Amino acid sequence: MSINIDKLLTLLQDALERDDFDAAIKIIEALRGPDQAVLFDELEEDEQKELLPKLKNEISADILEDLDDPEAVKLAESLPLETIIQIVDEMEPDEAADLLGDMSDEQSQALLTRLHDADEVRPLLLYPDESAGGLMTSEFLALHPLMTAGEATEALRAWNPDSEEIYYLFVADDEENLVGIIGLRVLILADPNSVIEKIMDRDVISVNASVDQEDCARTMAHYDLAAIPVVDESGLLIGIITHDDIVDVLEEEATEDVYRLSNLSDSELDPDSPIKEQLKGRLPWLYLNTLTALFGAWVISNYEHIIAQAAVLALFQSVVAGQGGNTASQNIAMAVRTLATEHVGARAQRRIIIRQFFMGILLGVAVGSVVALGVYLWRGNIYLSFVLGLALVANLSFGSMIGVLIPLGLEKIGVDPALASSVLVTAATDSLGFFIFLSLAAHFLQEIQ
Repeated sequence: MSINIDKLLTLLQDALERDDFDAAIKIIEALRGPDQAVLFDELEEDEQKELLPKLKNEISADILEDLDDPEAVKLAESLPLETIIQIVDEMEPDEAADLLGDMSDEQSQALLTRLHDADEVRPLLLYPDESAGGLMTSEFLALHPLMTAGEATEALRAWNPDSEEIYYLFVADDEENLVGIIGLRVLILADPNSVIEKIMDRDVISVNASVDQEDCARTMAHYDLAAIPVVDESGLLIGIITHDDIVDVLEEEATEDVYRLSNLSDSELDPDSPIKEQLKGRLPWLYLNTLTALFGAWVISNYEHIIAQAAVLALFQSVVAGQGGNTASQNIAMAVRTLATEHVGARAQRRIIIRQFFMGILLGVAVGSVVALGVYLWRGNIYLSFVLGLALVANLSFGSMIGVLIPLGLEKIGVDPALASSVLVTAATDSLGFFIFLSLAAHFLQEIQ
């Protein structure tokens, strides 16, 4: 059932204005966890600071976990140390580590020294946020291979995990090396006297703690896993990642790619972000776009005398450049999406490049013939139509190939293909389009005039 956030927000703010915190707390507590965070996020900063400490610590913890990182950090740093300690103690270790990792070193250390579960949080701070180590939780149960199924079941009861998402249990030897995995269903249905090493699966798929979170998401999606163990360089089991964490990663990576394809380097920006942050995230790319546009203008300037003799060329040069850019942009979207979701080997890359070149020829012929016919019917000049049609075939062919070459090349040198693809491709297709069209026009100038 959907909720009316605007109506609830009005009721909540009315309660806060009357200092009726009991009513405000009831409104929050009546909602599901994610809805609590959505409603809370709509409050003004001073209202959030006033209300959060008055909620139950576990509810406050859930709200902080669901808020965007910058907002959660800002709110946490504004609260008294004793208050935030009680709230962070209720957070999942990985969520607590994410919060502390974004806070100032002084406040982070002050919190760590007072947390009850500091030993579970501290190791997670050693890894970058966007790595498997930064994504994992250290809250897991490791079974011993010589345990019986009955003993393992009792250990699971004694552990009494907070999470409802226990799909697999992992098995580690005396040195804490990951040696197997057993599904919860298999464990429950097994004979209580069965030894774990006899019923576990030894073929365990794991990821190293240093692996990028995007690669981790790919691995889980490829093998259709609900959870994956994380090991260190020695193969020791140090944490697990569950599918709910991966959903967050996929959303984050998708947002990042969309922003970067639009030349926004900071995926945390939104229309209401501070002016300074928006300038920092947007202005450098506008400068780069300006430089590439000036390069295109320089290409045109070399044919200034041609355009002066046949002004009609100025009407159509943008058509060639624009269609080449559109074709390349389609390929950028497909290439970036493919590179984000799967590994593309050298052989597949060569096949893709050749296929897209021929695809560009077909698209060029299809578009170029229609445009050429339309221009002939409009202007009555067969040579102008021929030049424009041929230029479209050439630019769409090269544009289609460039649209996959640049993302593949950027990935090969370790740069996110989404970050600069659109800028570089636009510069290439615009300049190439102007050059091809005006060069062809120069050869038929007498007939076009």
